[in-house]
Parts: sequence; structure tokens; C-alpha cells
Amino acid sequence: MSIEYGRDRRRVRYPATPGLRDLGRNGPRVVVVGAGIAGLAAATGLVERGCQVEVVERERYLGGRVGGWTEQLADGTPVGMNRGFHAFFAQYYNLRKLLARSDPQLRQLRRLDDYPLVDADGRRDTFRGLPRTPPWNALAFALRSPTFRLRDLVRMDPRAAAPLAAVSVPDIYHRLDHLDAETFLRGINFPEAARHLAFEVFSRSFFIEPRRMSAAELAAMFHIYFLGSSEGLIFDVAQDNFDVSLWAPLAEYLTAPERPGTVRFHTGVSVERIDSAGEGFRVVDDTGAVLTADAVVLATDAGGLRRVVAASPELGDDEWRSQVAGLALAPSFAVLRLWLDRPVRADRTCFLGTGDLDPLDNISVLDRYERQAADWAGKTGGSVVELHAYAVAETTPAAQAKIRKELLARLHAIYPETAAANIVGETMLWRQDCPRFSPGDFATRPGVVTPHPRLVLAGDGIRVELPVALMERAATTGWLAANSLLRQWNAAGHRLESVPAHGRSALLRALATRERQVR
Repeated sequence: MSIEYGRDRRRVRYPATPGLRDLGRNGPRVVVVGAGIAGLAAATGLVERGCQVEVVERERYLGGRVGGWTEQLADGTPVGMNRGFHAFFAQYYNLRKLLARSDPQLRQLRRLDDYPLVDADGRRDTFRGLPRTPPWNALAFALRSPTFRLRDLVRMDPRAAAPLAAVSVPDIYHRLDHLDAETFLRGINFPEAARHLAFEVFSRSFFIEPRRMSAAELAAMFHIYFLGSSEGLIFDVAQDNFDVSLWAPLAEYLTAPERPGTVRFHTGVSVERIDSAGEGFRVVDDTGAVLTADAVVLATDAGGLRRVVAASPELGDDEWRSQVAGLALAPSFAVLRLWLDRPVRADRTCFLGTGDLDPLDNISVLDRYERQAADWAGKTGGSVVELHAYAVAETTPAAQAKIRKELLARLHAIYPETAAANIVGETMLWRQDCPRFSPGDFATRPGVVTPHPRLVLAGDGIRVELPVALMERAATTGWLAANSLLRQWNAAGHRLESVPAHGRSALLRALATRERQVR
């Protein structure tokens, strides 16, 4: 069954720049550093116009933070592994555009029925059956939530809350980026229980706590998923490990002989520095090999970008280099994946978000939706369960052991049947490489365009003045990076889409305008 997407008739389409559809057999040479979503989107945009692209990736797999690989259980059984659950929302138009290159009907994605949330007091929220049209979707969610009562709505400060309800991008960053999300929500009298169960769940999906997250990012997120879009909050998941379902097919598409350009992937290779070479560049990797290029797309994570730029003194000017050096990382996160010798209860949902249940942020039952996990569970009678802990402050060995113990305790309390299960296999992954979105970060974040016209940036930590977030921000900046280069060669760009940049409700926009006038 194909996936329906792009149902919102009010989504915004950004037309492609006209130009050549094929730059010819000897098209420009471009090195793309990083094969995550951003790098793959950039590579796709360039190859389809005839560029000769070299993609250099530090890991031995494609997909970056949404990559997948194979590990082995103690008995030698190969199992799929990745960095944890990812939700492919219907609002992710530019990511879906990328995935559709090799999967036109998006058959490798599966729509989940619900996105339930539970807090420490057992209160549950659900996104099932909500109306899709703003603002009725948010109002219906609030009124049926056990954490949000009609009296709470009356007690809220409508004037102070207007920026949350009627977002305008990028204006919202100029208005709220100096505040943290928790202070903002307290200031508008948002009910505490609802903060834990709704907003905290979403803020921690940015790998950051509300007290450290920009209020502007929170408001923009609320706009993208609720009041700016009628796509809804029910999302898709990949039907198999990411390498199998997403990136191997895309790599096959990109390397097909009928593509106007060519692409070569260099995996397991880290770029050390980039030197200027006339109007082009010399890209030097950790083996000493050199790739010459007419242009470069830097699509690494924030840490990788800082490292490469610091080692490449010829790149950019002082202001831009300062922006790159100032990029900060979000706190660490942990993914604990368990192969259990018995199934979880049949009525357990594929995905459960949790609020105020530190350190646990969500539980996924992979064998309910991922093919490799389902095959293993079917053969053994067990189950594959994954636990996430976002925004972990301390990562010493003792702290990691404590987090593991607490995650297991939370699992056993929420899904009691797992307490009696034996752990057949276990992987605990720790990472700290996601961009930080704290107060004040937006103003100093580097954008796609750099001081050198043929050096461009892409990634989910790169500034873009469109209403996009997370994986969609990565894909969008990748396409924008390709378009920026293609424009210089008089080549046709690629069309993009987003949710509307402004709030959709005339009443809410009027409230926001009044609030600005009063201030």
C-alpha cells in the first residue's frame, strides 16, 4: 500500500530556478563531505543535473544519524542496528522528495496508527482521530487531554501566548529566541502537567531539556506540526533497517548509468582539511588522498564542521569562521536496544512517548514495524524493544550503568510483562553529535551560503529561514546547497516545499499583531 503525503493544499511551493537540465558529460566536479540526509540530498540534486560528485563519509554506511548497519548477537545471529527510532512526518516534504527518488510510492514507509504519550501519573494523551485543520486540531487535543482542562485555557495569558499560536518564520526567532522554552511556557500560564506530557516530549526530541531549549524553536515546532499544517502528527516509520529500506536503494538510484552525472561513495574515510586551489578546492582525507573539486558541500555534523573548518585556514572570513566555531552540541543521548526471549503484550503500541519519567523518553517495539526485528521475533518467539534517554547530562561509566538500570526499571514498570523476560542480546549506544538549539543560537548559526560562492553548508544544524526541523531541515538544506551551486552554472534548480511560513488562523494572527503593538 502506498503512502499518501502532501495532503495540505496550503503548503508552500518554492519554484525551481530555470536553467540547463544537464550540464553535459564533463560537468562540474563537486565533493560532498558527509553522507547523511543533507549530503545525500545535495548529491542527488547535483547528480541529476550532470555534476561529477564524490561523496566522502566518515562512517562505513550511508544515512548519517539515520544510518543502519549490522551487528551480531552472542549466538552469532546477524541483526539490524541503528541510532534509534525516527519519525517520518507527513510535513517532511523535502525528505520525502529525496526518498521518492528510489521509492516513488514510498512503500518502504509505514504509517503508524497513533502516537500515544504517558506521564509519571499514568495520564495518557493520543493523537489518534484528531481533526487535521488548524486551529481545531490543537483545540481538540487540548480539550480531550487529561492534562489540559477548560479552566486551564481560561487561565492562560492570550496576549503572551499569541506568538506560540501565530508563528511567523523567521520573525519568531527575533521575538523569542532570547527566551528558554520553560520560562516562556510558565509566563503564559501553560499548565504544568501539559508541559511535561506534550511540550517536554517534543523538546527532548531535539535532545535538549525545555529549560535549555529556545522558546523560538519550540514555537516553530508547534507551528510545523500543529497550527501551521493540516498534515497531522501521525507519522510513518521505515519498514526495515535504514540501510536496507532507505539508503541502499537511493545509492543504487544515484549510481545508475542513466543519471546525467556520476557519483562515487568513499565510506570509512574522514576529511581532514580543505585547501583552496584557484577557484576550486583540494579536499584532503585522513589517508592523505586528495580530491580536487570545483565546489564543496560540507554536510557534516556540527562537530565535524568545526573540526574541518578549524583545520582549513583558507576557508571563509573571520566572521563566518567564528560562527562555525561557535556551533554547540546538544547533550548526549542513549539508545538501549534489547532482544528479549518473550513477546511484549499484544496490545502494546509500536511507539510510546513518555513525559516526566526520567531518564526514559520513549519505548519502541521494533518487531511491530521493522522487518528484520519481526523476522527475529517470529523465529524465536521473543521481541525487540528499544529505549531512548535524551539529553543525558553525565556520561561517565558509572553514570551510563545507572542510566541503563533506570531505563530497565522504567520499562518493567510500564510494560510489566518484560520484567520476567531474559535479555538474549543487548546494545547500548551513546552519542553526542546533535546540534544544540538553545536561546540565542539562531542569530549566530551559519547558513547554507558561505563567503566562498562554491563552498556551501548543509545539515540539521544549519540556519535556514523556512519552517523546517530535524530530518526535514537536513533534507531542505541539502537541496538548497545543491540549488546554490547549480545557479552558478546556469543549471536548473529543484523545487522545494514547506508548511506555510505564517500562522493560518486570521484570529490568531490578529492576536499576535495586537500583542506586538502592545509591546
